[in-house]
Amino acid sequence: MKIIIKPDLDREDVWIEAFGAAAPELECVVWDAAVDPASIDYAFVWNQGDGALRRFTNLKCIFSLGAGVDHLLRDPELPAGVPIVRMVEPELTRGMSEYVALHVLRFHREGPVLDEQQRARIWNELLTPTAPGRRVGFLGFGVLAKACARVLSGFDFDLACWSRNPKAVAGIESFHGPEGLVAFLARTEILVCLLPLTPQTTGILDQALFAGLPRGAWLINAGRGGHQVEADILAALESGQLAGAALDVFQSEPLPADHPFWPHPKITISPHIASVTQPRSAAREIVANIRRLQAGEAPHNIVDTAAGY
Repeated sequence: MKIIIKPDLDREDVWIEAFGAAAPELECVVWDAAVDPASIDYAFVWNQGDGALRRFTNLKCIFSLGAGVDHLLRDPELPAGVPIVRMVEPELTRGMSEYVALHVLRFHREGPVLDEQQRARIWNELLTPTAPGRRVGFLGFGVLAKACARVLSGFDFDLACWSRNPKAVAGIESFHGPEGLVAFLARTEILVCLLPLTPQTTGILDQALFAGLPRGAWLINAGRGGHQVEADILAALESGQLAGAALDVFQSEPLPADHPFWPHPKITISPHIASVTQPRSAAREIVANIRRLQAGEAPHNIVDTAAGY
């Protein structure tokens, strides 16, 4: 039983150790190794490149290193009929919850304004509501967003979510579909984007969407860079429609050194590290799914390729 791996950040040794601990019987093959492609049973990949998986003719499952699978679904030569599993593991979920809570609390308590006041040596006693008076909205409400909402609910934020299909969640106002998006935006002061990237969601963070938010809203995007129209973010910040943005993802990564986001005083940048898959916990999840497949069961967190997530 063999799995070929192409993780990020050249961490093959860490992943080999993690898979070895989770399943000693699983032979872990690094991406560039000389191997008979027909001998590979499983692939675990990130940004593998179009056509890179076609040589593996006996794949039983493809595992994504991240929660997103757009890097796989955009491949026109993706092996047909092979199930794809997105990454859901507890530490990835925990990391995203920490990132979102950090920036929601920072915006809620006017952290960027306080930073400016400190640099200018201005003593101005800002008055902010407590959490129940702050309306936070999740654009997309999958596994990661639900975990973030659970954390924020501990502060009693006024929470809402928008998704393509109806979702009933206790304590969270739920909106869906195009009509629901208008009402959702109108009540959202801090917008958190955790959508999957699909043809329908590409470019969704644009001027029209920002115009639907209350003036002076904040944006947090930890979904995908393809969600945001970057010129529209800059324009919304310039006009005051957005008060600030925390961005973890970008249309081009790494973000070019001359990009106008870097020096912008109202943008907080992180280099796509809002949440990072942890090898040991992730390897256990992958091995558990492999064992389900071996038992003739469907793996957990399988991707609906038609929906794109």
